Amino acid sequence: MCLLKKCCAPESYFSESGNTSEQINHMENALINYGLPALFVVSFLAATLIPVGSEWLLVAFIIKTGNIESAVTVATLGNYLGACTTYFIGAWGSVFLIKKVLGMDENKLNRATHFYNRYGSWSLLFSWVPIIGDPLCLVGGVLRLNFVLFSLFVFAGKLARYSIVAAVTAGALN
Repeated sequence: MCLLKKCCAPESYFSESGNTSEQINHMENALINYGLPALFVVSFLAATLIPVGSEWLLVAFIIKTGNIESAVTVATLGNYLGACTTYFIGAWGSVFLIKKVLGMDENKLNRATHFYNRYGSWSLLFSWVPIIGDPLCLVGGVLRLNFVLFSLFVFAGKLARYSIVAAVTAGALN
């Protein structure tokens, strides 16, 4: 049994029948009941080296609730805190943790380091970009970039990204 099934949602949310319409209804119910906490967790995980996206949940939450400000705030905070976790892993993590646990190979680390060296702290504005964003946060930690500077650039980039996604979603709804 999935841990999510066990601790976070009633058994009725998960259908074994394969009925797509029923599963969509269950997903909508889960989104209503666990919307902002779910958005926070998914956004947090998306900012680590775990390959998961959070934009779909942001869009679904806005479509379902219309609450753009809360959605952008929660997604941005979750994503920023996930990036901070990656930064601290880079700053204090061992080679084992970086390479074996996070699966960060030498090639990804070198690409992120090269990008960072070329564009400096400004490169952290792109911490939201798939493939290079998470390694940029890790390299920021490895290079022990000033945490306040790191925070300003990363938070700004992530806020801009979620704000644009929310604006496009709101525009499509109107």
